[in-house]
Amino acid sequence: MIDHATLVTYILIVLGFVFIPGPATLLTMARAASSGTKVGIATGAGIAAGDVIHTSMAIVGLSAIIATSSLLFSTVKYAGAGFLIYLGIRAMLDKAPIRLDDGTPTISAGRAFRQAVLTEVLNPKTALFFLAFLPQFVRPENGSIALQLAILGIVFVLLGLLSTVVFAVGAGRLGNFLRRHPAVVKWQGKVVGTIYCAVGVRLALQER
Repeated sequence: MIDHATLVTYILIVLGFVFIPGPATLLTMARAASSGTKVGIATGAGIAAGDVIHTSMAIVGLSAIIATSSLLFSTVKYAGAGFLIYLGIRAMLDKAPIRLDDGTPTISAGRAFRQAVLTEVLNPKTALFFLAFLPQFVRPENGSIALQLAILGIVFVLLGLLSTVVFAVGAGRLGNFLRRHPAVVKWQGKVVGTIYCAVGVRLALQER
């Protein structure tokens, strides 16, 4: 079992990571602002589910394969970047009207969740982060290494989910206000799409 001092140190460091705006935060806020708080939270939950998968991969060693294989790393990286850019272009080109009278979201929570899971799973940087970061807090003398990795991963996922929920609630309320203004409604899809494309390009340009 992980000792108390190590766990507290780990939690403090992770809190610093998850509350600094990054790609996951941007995606969550974009979804919440355009489609409401519920969809934003679903996006955050999807990202958390993707991180659970990365934790599992780190435990079984698949992350190590990604870290050592240039071809596999590039394949996963460009697939994730392409998916984000695809979502961005669709958001910019979508001319479907946003109904403000009944608050119907532009995307369902279920679909947002599934897209977020796929986006996070296809981000090799996340896999490499788990591979490089989690082992620093593992102590062989504390017992099963797999169990320690699992605990560290779960803690990271829960704190990450907490941060995305906080950002989603804030962005969702702001979006509810902004969508009442016609000019914002007209440009909302383009702004959201630009954010997705920017994150996708950033992912594609990342080096190992």
